[in-house]
Amino acid sequence: MIAFRVMLVLMLVIISGYTGLVILEHGLTLFSVFFLEIASSTWSGQFNLDFFMMLVLSGLWVAWRHGFTFNGVVLGLLATVGGILFLSCYLLIMISRGATDPRSLLLGDRESLYRISDIP
Repeated sequence: MIAFRVMLVLMLVIISGYTGLVILEHGLTLFSVFFLEIASSTWSGQFNLDFFMMLVLSGLWVAWRHGFTFNGVVLGLLATVGGILFLSCYLLIMISRGATDPRSLLLGDRESLYRISDIP
C-alpha cells in the first residue's frame, strides 16, 4: 500500500503542476476545448470521449462506494469532473481513514456485504 500511496502523491503533484501551467497559458477553457474535440470526430475527440467515459465510471464507483447517498452522489460528481486531481486526494483520504487493504479501499462500507468466500 506504500507504493500505491507514493504513486497517488506523484500523480497529484504532476497533474497539479501541469494543470497550473495549462491554466496560465490557456486560461480556464477546459470544457469548451474538451467537448469541441469530441464533436470534431478526430482521434483527439475519440480519446476525450473514452477518457470521459472512464471519468463517469470513476464517479459511479465513488457514488456506489458511498451507497448512492447524497454525499456519495456529490463525491461521484466531483470524481467525474475532477479526474485524478480529485481521485488521488479521495483515495489518500480513504487510506488515511483506515482503508488499508485493496478490498476495503474498493468496497468501503460495503466490504461486509461481499466476502471472498461468497464469490463463485
